[in-house]
Amino acid sequence: MDDRAQRVLAGLHEFYAAPPPGAADAGGPDGGTEGALRLFHEVAASVPAYRSFLREHGVDPAAVVSADAFAGVPLLTKATYHRRYPLPQLCRGGLLDAAETVAVSSGSSGEPTVWPRSVLDELVVARRFEQALVGSFRADRRRTLVVVCFALGSWVGGMYTAAACRHLAAKGYPITVATPGNNLDEILRVVQELGPHFEQVVLAGYPPFVKNVVDAGRQRGVDWPRHSIRLLLAGEVFSEEWRTLVGSRAGMSDPLADSVSLYGTADAGVLGTETPLSVAIRRFLAGRPDAARELFGDPRLPTLVQYDPATRYFETHDGTLLFTGDGGIPLVRYHIADEGGLLPYDAMLAFCRELGFDPAAGLDTAAAPRLPFVWVFGRSLFTVSYFGANIYPENVTVALERAGVSDWVTGKFVLQVVSGDDEERHLSVVAELAPGAAADDPARADLLAGAIREELLRLNSEFANYVPAAYQTPRVELRPTGDPEYFPPQVKHRYTRPDR
Repeated sequence: MDDRAQRVLAGLHEFYAAPPPGAADAGGPDGGTEGALRLFHEVAASVPAYRSFLREHGVDPAAVVSADAFAGVPLLTKATYHRRYPLPQLCRGGLLDAAETVAVSSGSSGEPTVWPRSVLDELVVARRFEQALVGSFRADRRRTLVVVCFALGSWVGGMYTAAACRHLAAKGYPITVATPGNNLDEILRVVQELGPHFEQVVLAGYPPFVKNVVDAGRQRGVDWPRHSIRLLLAGEVFSEEWRTLVGSRAGMSDPLADSVSLYGTADAGVLGTETPLSVAIRRFLAGRPDAARELFGDPRLPTLVQYDPATRYFETHDGTLLFTGDGGIPLVRYHIADEGGLLPYDAMLAFCRELGFDPAAGLDTAAAPRLPFVWVFGRSLFTVSYFGANIYPENVTVALERAGVSDWVTGKFVLQVVSGDDEERHLSVVAELAPGAAADDPARADLLAGAIREELLRLNSEFANYVPAAYQTPRVELRPTGDPEYFPPQVKHRYTRPDR
């Protein structure tokens, strides 16, 4: 047996023998420093592109022996690292031999990028799926059907989800995986045909698409509560109003444990996962925007997840996130460009308890693991600037989730700043109507415009202070479901467009 086969066999044995994650204390955000240093030295010795990169920046690997020295190692980005070297040079030994497959990024911020990966990379990600499926959904004791609703093919989400859940099934959990991809008709067929044989059904997908599945199922008479639906989500920040709305439509009863958002990327798989503990904190802060602003330094509500610093070591840089982690292309101090921050477990709970809220009350260690927190706003390129105010899609989303609005929209929209014939600037929101909703009702556009204005004034202090009152009400246009110009099906949706 060659070295590669031995490494894979050892990794599989370790994964299958390991208890569910989260039971042990993994420490605070600095708890993974030793592991990050070990990976740095190993990558500097074995990856040709990284050796060249360090040499160009005058870095002697032998001198990087402490956390302070590590913090001075130059950052990696797609532009300065991944796209500068041939793909094999980014891998150990300058070879692609260890990559059984490749994943492709969605290209939401540029050209799609190829990421080689192996079964060992899948096992690291499978541990995060294990945390979600066991810690939140109790899939260790409930017969569970996981329906993969992410796009399949080269794109990372669907294939990673299917692979991770199959590893968990092989580990002994009562999990079965179905892979209809983002074919809505096939998803509903699978749920209705197979769902009755399981105690719960997990819909795994991109939040707006999963909402479309739930809404379409209701229209077609699917009895969602019968199937004990759970949601495994990734790819987008969503509001607690969204969680409540979709949960009620799917017949879900426990908002802390019935849905889980994964913080994942094509670059490194899943970096962190929501837990009942993190959801409890987020829902508390959703009702306390003053406390959320104090904690996150921003009026928006980010995705809040817990992570294992032993496998993904996080740092912050000018309000954005860096991580160090192993993979087909090992990455050291990789600047992922997501805005966000970090907080140790004890500090987060102390912050909440000072406000009179104990988020861990009543939760066991699987639901409230002693892991540090990372919060993620997304990338600033997804904002629009209007009268000097940065407007975020999250500010608009909550308006579409209001009672009286949510029944006739899907939740998708496009936000942009447009110039009229008079060259005056106006805020434009094009929203997607739910299937069957009438497109010729001007009262609905006016109602949504007023709701968006109210939420922007409530949530965005820049908007309230910078934008003149006469320009605060957006111009709203309603488009039918699947409109090819704004909402083409089976394409990852972008909520903003460049000014025009």
